[in-house]
Amino acid sequence: MALRNLDIDLLRCFVTIADTGSFTRAGERLGRTQSAISLQLKRLEEQVGRGLFLRTPRSLSMTFEGERLIGPARQILRLHDATLAEMFEPDIAGSVRIGVPEDFATAHLPAVLAAFAEAHPLVELEVTCDLTLNLVERFHAGDFDLVLVKRQPAQERQDGVRVWREPLVWVARDRQAVADRVRLPLVVSPEPCVYRKRATEALDAIGRPWRIAYTSTSLAGSLSAVRAGLGITVLPLEMVPPGLMAVGGDAGPEGASLPPLYDTEIALIEAPGLSGTAHLLAQHIIAALERGA
Repeated sequence: MALRNLDIDLLRCFVTIADTGSFTRAGERLGRTQSAISLQLKRLEEQVGRGLFLRTPRSLSMTFEGERLIGPARQILRLHDATLAEMFEPDIAGSVRIGVPEDFATAHLPAVLAAFAEAHPLVELEVTCDLTLNLVERFHAGDFDLVLVKRQPAQERQDGVRVWREPLVWVARDRQAVADRVRLPLVVSPEPCVYRKRATEALDAIGRPWRIAYTSTSLAGSLSAVRAGLGITVLPLEMVPPGLMAVGGDAGPEGASLPPLYDTEIALIEAPGLSGTAHLLAQHIIAALERGA
């Protein structure tokens, strides 16, 4: 029986389709057209003699044979990429410690870090999520090589490189969560928290009474409290999840509208004496987020 060989490029195409759930998004990640992705998958299916995906106009799912192949395909790609990295970029290795605000890590960073890890398989990333002021404190204590921090946009020079900026909004289950409240109930993170401070200062500026109704150390906990109608919170506009809504100036009874919130900014700060590997990751994050911002 003649030996069969599986093409690495075709396996990478297959895994990328599985990871993104879309031929179009797989093409964007691999820098190919949708038709080229379809052709590559067809070639792989011909090599294995099996269909790997079930496709309908509205859905894409793996066949039983696709499920059997996906694990070994990932292992082959990891070994292949690690072997090339050992040969051609042995200096891009080691561990990089990075601190990130939880909400930003949830919404924007996973794909950015995954792309770096895929391109440099000898690098180990250690990602820690925490409140910004805690991250800053730990950064100065030497716990991180890189830290992403929330900050208020300012004209004067600040540490780090701005990599993201987006508007903040009030988020509620519905408008009734804001209306007819003598003291506005807030769902916040524990102090110190940039969003908490921004919310209370904005309300104080217009003389609107408020109270802390629910405090959670996690984004998931805060969103659950808002969904239950326990209060309102502050989030970047892009992070308002389905089932919740941004509420603003026309919310609530006369004289009880919500004040506008300033944009939030995310900056990347590098530790002194950074390794070449960590600096490479910093440049990757800056370039990737600048394209997305």
